[in-house]
Amino acid sequence: MPREFELQEETLGSEDFYREDLEDLLQEGAWKEGFNEWTEYTDLNEGHVRIVSDLGLFQAFDFYWDPTEDRLRFDAPTIPDDWRERDATEALDSSTVSMIDAALQDLGRAVQETLEDYLERNDEATDFGWGGEETYGKRGE
Repeated sequence: MPREFELQEETLGSEDFYREDLEDLLQEGAWKEGFNEWTEYTDLNEGHVRIVSDLGLFQAFDFYWDPTEDRLRFDAPTIPDDWRERDATEALDSSTVSMIDAALQDLGRAVQETLEDYLERNDEATDFGWGGEETYGKRGE
């Protein structure tokens, strides 16, 4: 399975914002499901999607748990500032670059919502520890 996203591994221990767990859910289908939903309504055409792919922007999304706000967050990539100097993007205009950046934000939201659905479905069956509660509660085993 090709890796369609990349999670930054800059933090360690309890400060990792559950990145490994989120990465597992993305690989289990959350990325594909959110991506497919996004493709149903995005304004990007095939050429725009190819540019995003060629620039590695799909792989640059970062999904993480924000312990300060106690919620799932994401950082979406944008078209690089030097886009006029790159072969893949030199034919674009400013409004198209803005449209692509907005579409990447929309993709991030679609995948985030899908991840939230996965978290809800898996909350009772996995050990994420969201909210500080034991996954299975006290079962007296």
